[in-house]
Amino acid sequence: MTTPTTPTTPTTPTTPTAPPAPPTSPTPALRKPRGTWTPAQIALTLVAAALSLVWLAPLAWALSTSLKTPTESVTSPHWIPQDFTAESWKAVIEAGNIPNWFVNSVVVSVCVTFIVLAVASLAGYGFARTEFRGKSALMALTMAGLMFSPAILGVPLFTTVQSLGMVDTYWGMILPQCAPAAMVYILYKFFQSLPKELEEAAFIDGAGRWRIFFTIVLPLSKPSLSAVGIFTFIASWNNFLWPYMVTNNPDLMTMPNGIATVQNAFGIVWPQLMAGGLLAGLPLIVVFVFFQSQIVRGVAHTGLAGQ
Repeated sequence: MTTPTTPTTPTTPTTPTAPPAPPTSPTPALRKPRGTWTPAQIALTLVAAALSLVWLAPLAWALSTSLKTPTESVTSPHWIPQDFTAESWKAVIEAGNIPNWFVNSVVVSVCVTFIVLAVASLAGYGFARTEFRGKSALMALTMAGLMFSPAILGVPLFTTVQSLGMVDTYWGMILPQCAPAAMVYILYKFFQSLPKELEEAAFIDGAGRWRIFFTIVLPLSKPSLSAVGIFTFIASWNNFLWPYMVTNNPDLMTMPNGIATVQNAFGIVWPQLMAGGLLAGLPLIVVFVFFQSQIVRGVAHTGLAGQ
């Protein structure tokens, strides 16, 4: 008796697995070629270049005149001096106390800027986010300050400062410059544009009004605060009338007042006049060159760009 044999299945030969391919580096993205300029872009560039030349021409002329001799400065106008000389700059620096005036201007302008930022931010936020009796009348009274020139308020301000004994002091020059209605209005418009949902969520989490102001509102207000600070610093640095009224002490003079006394001492000598003007305006040129982007962003964020 034979036993049945089970058929055996043929075994297929195993093929060796291929080694993994090495990782390929990503192909760098090709930079899209820059398209040609449109007529509108060309026109805007030409207009911007023309405006830049108009803005730079007086500065270039003042620098050119300051490097001329007094005799050459009153001859036929020409841009490039025939005999370069720095005598006018040397005369202005030696005739006045430039370092002391510069320090006074920095102290006054920086203090005014910080106080204005504190006062304007608190007032603008109060008008924009709080409700109280007499809010509309107080807002109208604040905005009425935009209608009056600072020269009109000179006499009553001087009488007040004199009665407080702050004549010939830093505080006498600083405090009357620390309530600009325009800066309150700029920050008021910006705070109105902030979404109220952020503050409502903070109220639900238990935050108070002061904590919301310092931890939420102020960090979101950096562009507007930067613009307000720059505008205030420039206005305070250029302020000639009020420091001239409130101080007679040569050691407390600011740059505009000090340069004016030097120019009066020289009379009409154009190289010295131009050198003094450039010395007084040089810090403002530096501020504008390095902080122009903050100025543009601040104006764009305040909602005043189209007004």
